[in-house]
Amino acid sequence: MVDVVEATIPQLQAALASGATTSRALTEAYLARIAAYDQSGPALNAISALSPTALADADARDAERRAGAPRGLLHGIPVIVKDNYETADMQTANGSAALKGWIPPADCTLVRKLREAGAIIIAKSNMHEFAYGITTLGSLFGQTRNPYALDRNPGGSSGGTGAAIAANFAAVGLGSDTCGSIRIPAAHNALAGIRPTQGLTSRAGIIPLSHTQDIGGPMGRSVTDVAITLDILAGYDPADPQTAASTGNIPKSYTDALHLTALRGARIGILTELFGNDPEDAEVTTIVRAATAEMRGLGAHVQDVAIPNLADLLTDRLNGGLVLVHDFKFDLDAYLSCQPTAPVRSLDEVLSTGQYHPAIDTQLRNSHAIESRDTAEYWEHVAKRDRLRWAILATMTEHTLDVLAYPPIRRKPNLLGETQVGSTCRLSANSGLPAITVPAGFTPDGLPIGIELLGRAWSEPHLLSLAYAYEQATAHRKAPDSVPRL
Repeated sequence: MVDVVEATIPQLQAALASGATTSRALTEAYLARIAAYDQSGPALNAISALSPTALADADARDAERRAGAPRGLLHGIPVIVKDNYETADMQTANGSAALKGWIPPADCTLVRKLREAGAIIIAKSNMHEFAYGITTLGSLFGQTRNPYALDRNPGGSSGGTGAAIAANFAAVGLGSDTCGSIRIPAAHNALAGIRPTQGLTSRAGIIPLSHTQDIGGPMGRSVTDVAITLDILAGYDPADPQTAASTGNIPKSYTDALHLTALRGARIGILTELFGNDPEDAEVTTIVRAATAEMRGLGAHVQDVAIPNLADLLTDRLNGGLVLVHDFKFDLDAYLSCQPTAPVRSLDEVLSTGQYHPAIDTQLRNSHAIESRDTAEYWEHVAKRDRLRWAILATMTEHTLDVLAYPPIRRKPNLLGETQVGSTCRLSANSGLPAITVPAGFTPDGLPIGIELLGRAWSEPHLLSLAYAYEQATAHRKAPDSVPRL
């Protein structure tokens, strides 16, 4: 059995190309780790469904390789996707008992792109129910655990993907990010994860939380793996008109931007307002500040900066979530109304069945109580996002900055059952600007901490470049001890 622990996509491809292994052997190795560690052993509870065709798909990819027809860098590589991604061969339940057993008629756009690139969708991952939270808890599966500390949460809502990739259950994984749902699990699981510019990747076939903020993206154990996967995901999709904005803004390959010296001369602004001031925030602040000092040591110019009126631009009477709370019912109802085979057809039906976790009852009912999005308050806060983006860009221009740096979440993963606070998700989510999280180190008790870099629209190559240079120089990523080699 091939050793897949901490293996990168280029390493796996080299082994496949040389004949040292096969896609079937890789798939079997990852499935063995899932069997050993997901429901037994440490019982991470990260996987919601296993593909019934994974081994057959691996055999088909091996046959194509033998015929001299590999499709690219993801050919024959096992991948995990979040449970809100439509898959025609596996349950798509959005983490909820209300959708248990539902199999959509077709793959969503991003899953289709992965399959066309030769990737093997090995499994689906658990997620915070309806993507409406950041600890990965749901009525269908219970609680996903953090592989670095089994009594801690893995972040969310893409916490199943985060825990699974950290535990080496696949080469790379997909999450969705409405407000931190890629970046927080990446930080909590010592991964790289990118929220792309709004419009770079398709939302079609991803069960919505908020159409104004939803976007899909990759999470991986290395920046290289994230860049390789983003190459496949990015681009125009007629089923999502928003992606038309990506035309002309996608490089030949994101991997071309990965340079070890990228931090030399880079200008980084530390956004001090997004650091916490409470005693409980001190551990994360110390580690993220140390990370920016490491970047300075690698040749970057680093300075503290402030965005005028940032607190006002990020907040509203619902703690910054007013647009999301208003969007959810209408977006979910519109989606379910087009799914004749789904067991529920609206948020009202979900509430009527009671088939959801009590932890999200307040969120669901708050959204259900919204009678209309067509209000002055809603549109005022939609418009406010433009002002936020302009303020961010003005500050970056004034200080000639390449990126802004801050913690993706101000606190380490909380104990299971405790409320997780400290998210800084709204800067990227509300502005539509891209942001990448990369490992920054560990707390004294061994919990991973990340640093987030935010850039201008379509600056994914530069973000990946800076993150890669930092990752390669510091090597902060470490595999969790709870899931050792078999």
